[in-house]
Amino acid sequence: MGDKKWFETWFDTPYYHLLYSNRNDEEARTFVSNLIRHLHIPQGSRVLDVACGKGRHSRYLAKLGYDTTGLDLSPHSIAEAKTDMLPNLHFEVWDMRKVYRENYYSLVVNLFSSFGYFDNEADDQSAISAMAADLIPGGTLVLDYMNPECTSKLLKARDIVDRGAVQFHLQKKLENGFIVKDINFIADGEEHHYQERLKMIKPEQFRKLFEGAGLTITEVFGNYDLAPFKPGESNRQVIVAQKK
Repeated sequence: MGDKKWFETWFDTPYYHLLYSNRNDEEARTFVSNLIRHLHIPQGSRVLDVACGKGRHSRYLAKLGYDTTGLDLSPHSIAEAKTDMLPNLHFEVWDMRKVYRENYYSLVVNLFSSFGYFDNEADDQSAISAMAADLIPGGTLVLDYMNPECTSKLLKARDIVDRGAVQFHLQKKLENGFIVKDINFIADGEEHHYQERLKMIKPEQFRKLFEGAGLTITEVFGNYDLAPFKPGESNRQVIVAQKK
């Protein structure tokens, strides 16, 4: 793996997509529909999906009539995303810490805990600030992240996920402010080990990051049905913020 960070290697392997092949597309569509209905984003508006993976949220936003661009660091994910295109759908390999197209998008989204990968808090700020810079004045950022208070309570130390020819052995722990998941499996006759590290970012920490990017948090929801956020109960932090 050389000097690459874990997210530069693991997310770009076919095994990552195999492990998470059970992700609920219907849940994703319902969440996006709820958001769009709540935010009243006019059809035809420009939308940016940051850390889009293979583009499931981007694709649905495009189908709803938005000029949608999906960005992801993984060339493999973007190549997969581009196999099913629409005229108003665009994808590009990009680092979320860099401004993509300044003052251009009405809505920027970062969904399904596609954040919190960086060891350095300055990188967290760079990512939020880049997303803010991509927004037009008055534009909206939606960031969807796990609620660390609830996630840590429900943490399952060990798990086995069977995906046919590959059986994934997972170990999870809390370490230095991160949820660390060790992933071990045998594929093609070889042993593989990868690791995921997701930072335990609390609401007050997000507030500081958003303020540092010139964003004002207007609402925080606790699930994909957009119920109010409750610190000790909600499984998600769905943060809605506006660019000044």
